Amino acid sequence: MASNQPAPEAPSPFRTDAFGDEERTWEEWNPTEESVRPVRGRHRVAKQRGLARSSTVLGVGVIAAVGAGGMATAQSKPPVSISLPDSIADKLPDATSLPGMGAFMSGDAEADNETVAPSAPLTTAGITVAEAEQGTTDAGEALRARILQQAEQQQAGADAEAKAAEEKAAAEEAAAQAAKQQSKAEAEAAAEKKAAEEAAKKKAEAERLAKLAASYAIPTSSYTITSTYGQAGSMWSSGYHTGLDFAAPTGTPVKAVHGGTVKSAGWSGAYGYRTVLALEDGTEVWYCHQSSMDVTAGQTVNTGDTIGRVGATGNVTGPHLHLEVHTADGSGIDPMSWLRSKGLSI
Repeated sequence: MASNQPAPEAPSPFRTDAFGDEERTWEEWNPTEESVRPVRGRHRVAKQRGLARSSTVLGVGVIAAVGAGGMATAQSKPPVSISLPDSIADKLPDATSLPGMGAFMSGDAEADNETVAPSAPLTTAGITVAEAEQGTTDAGEALRARILQQAEQQQAGADAEAKAAEEKAAAEEAAAQAAKQQSKAEAEAAAEKKAAEEAAKKKAEAERLAKLAASYAIPTSSYTITSTYGQAGSMWSSGYHTGLDFAAPTGTPVKAVHGGTVKSAGWSGAYGYRTVLALEDGTEVWYCHQSSMDVTAGQTVNTGDTIGRVGATGNVTGPHLHLEVHTADGSGIDPMSWLRSKGLSI
């Protein structure tokens, strides 16, 4: 007779874990090259490296990674559920034990696997106390305001530097102009001073020559200069003229150019009749080719006194006064320059 009871099932070689109703049996596993080959495809779980993340840790990581501008829209996004295999999740450390994470986590032991909401909205992350006191609630706007403020400060600094540079350049230019004007004024003053000194010097020299002219005289009158000192020619035995010739008619008076003593008066060969007048400083003045002489040796004369007459005695080509000037050491000098140095106009 057939029984209505179902036939007993064959015992399963596996038993379920704590989540099933059946018990699982374990068999010995000998791995081979084929059995340990990595499984390819969508069912393979990627190996986790570094710090394993639970859903709570990942949520906090999202908060840290989002920029200040992105935080403004974080509240409007729906929460994303992230799950991991239990074999991995069981090995993760307690999130509250991670450095810096305790402030974000709740102390309730019953909420270990729940995400703890931050104490403030995401949009207020990164806002300073001063900005919060001013009423700022949007992090993106706060960052934008800070960037604009920094740009304004940098622009203000650049403008200040540019202005300072312009002011410095203007000051330097003004200083240069002032120095240039001062140098010009100093140069003009120096030139005026020099001109005044030269004028005073000329005036003093003119006064001196005027005084000398009062004590000196031109040796004759109505004359013409025919030969000068140093003029070359065969007419003179030395090859050049040793005096100054005043051509004048015979008998024209010959005058003492300055006061002195007659050193000699008489015939002197090629010089004809010659009178030598010695001055106080030792200078000698020779009057040659006279037609006659009005003084004798040892006689003292004054400026302008007549000492003889123009003639043509000695080696001459016509009547004239040959005048020579010798220094105290006997050297002959230019009579014209000497007479001009005494204030006389020849």
